[in-house]
Amino acid sequence: MPLFSATCPPAAHRPPLDTRYPVETPEGIDLNLRPAGLVPRALAFSIDLAIRGLLLAALFILLGLLGQFGMGLATILLFLVTWWYMVLFEVLNQGRSPGKQLLGLRVVHDDGTPVGWAASLTRNLLRVVDLLPFAYTLGILSCLNHPAFKRLGDLAAGTLVVYRDTPPAPRSLPHAEPVPAPIGLSLSEQRALLAFAERAEQLSSARRGELAALLAEPLQVPPEQAEQRLHGIARGLLGPT
Repeated sequence: MPLFSATCPPAAHRPPLDTRYPVETPEGIDLNLRPAGLVPRALAFSIDLAIRGLLLAALFILLGLLGQFGMGLATILLFLVTWWYMVLFEVLNQGRSPGKQLLGLRVVHDDGTPVGWAASLTRNLLRVVDLLPFAYTLGILSCLNHPAFKRLGDLAAGTLVVYRDTPPAPRSLPHAEPVPAPIGLSLSEQRALLAFAERAEQLSSARRGELAALLAEPLQVPPEQAEQRLHGIARGLLGPT
């Protein structure tokens, strides 16, 4: 009887359940980006809209004290803040406006490279189209119907709003005197030893002893010394830190 039936394809052939967006950078590096959906993007835009509103209100109050000259300056600032707020932050702050930064989002080109002036200008100028016929209707429909949640401005500019993944914190190894491995270890064996040492503090003493005995057997290490010796070998593999 086959392991997988016709109605249940192997996991390797099923489409991914998450929304990873694989790209290859111009340098040939493979990246898995996570496109941001409609809700986090809407929240980020709402935060930026509130910031702009407060900024413009403060400017109008202050410049209103200067009479007609102040109102003229306020009109110019209204134009600049409305059209350049997002562009300046996206280009000069690694694709992050304040709202996107709070939500952990950023704008990038489709190939994962940082967004440039032309692309940022295009995607933000086309907000006018996304707003039609009212309340971002076209932008919402486009976002919901695109696999990478792109609005019309993103489609025209070749941009993508993604989650900004933070690198995992490096795990520390238990304290041990570095010792060389008694035999040559393959890359997979070295990874197994390092993984055991990194996860040692998360395991119970019984589980550590069980795993240490299994790993130490081909290394010809006595079971009672297995755990400490494995930590020492892991330290030796890692080198000076």
